[in-house]
Amino acid sequence: MANKEIITREVSYAGRACALNAYVAEPAGVEPSPAAIVVQEWWGLNDHIRDITRRLAREGYFAIAPDLYSRQGHRVATEPGGAAQLMGGLKKEDGIADLQTTVEWLRAQKRTHSTRIGITGFCMGGSYALLLPCESREIAAAAPFYGEVPPDEKLKHLGCPVFYAYGENDGWIQRADVDRLAAALKKFDKPGEVKVYAGCSHGFFNDTRTDVHRPAEAKDAWQRVLKLFAENLNAGSGE
Repeated sequence: MANKEIITREVSYAGRACALNAYVAEPAGVEPSPAAIVVQEWWGLNDHIRDITRRLAREGYFAIAPDLYSRQGHRVATEPGGAAQLMGGLKKEDGIADLQTTVEWLRAQKRTHSTRIGITGFCMGGSYALLLPCESREIAAAAPFYGEVPPDEKLKHLGCPVFYAYGENDGWIQRADVDRLAAALKKFDKPGEVKVYAGCSHGFFNDTRTDVHRPAEAKDAWQRVLKLFAENLNAGSGE
């Protein structure tokens, strides 16, 4: 299924508070595809997130990266101070609402297997990629990278299999929370895997950041994402 020819485009659709912009990459052709949402890091909808969206499309997914900073003028940060300001200006409930709107948009597309939606996200996006399937039954597989772990009262409502990737030396997300996630999956009998990558820091998947990128571990994590999606998104054809 890998290395399919793809089509990319910018789209806009009505959100709860404003028009939401998003980047779409999809396999060329007419056959419906399972869908995947890519949730941005705190930097915004930048070229790296677009690249990940294209990678999923080449694997056969109708992939979309919504701009969660649409409410803030579709901005993109290039330095940590600006990124922190943008992330701080995004209320968690607003981010979830805009992701739910994105799910609704996906379900209306003829090119998607609308009931087979996966989600992945990184940093801030990892937080949303784990929280959304606790809030919505629309998500069939979730692959959050080094995101915040919701409280157990949220995790008990987790509605899909999870692959959670974490760097051992992460300075943002606490290891105790990651261990709590692993325990919660067992306690609530939820299918999933928590993988701690030795020697890796926060952001190790981001190949545009030479200070933290770890190619071998990033490749391993990506293969696990693809396996999760293949097992949970590719069966059936929608409704």
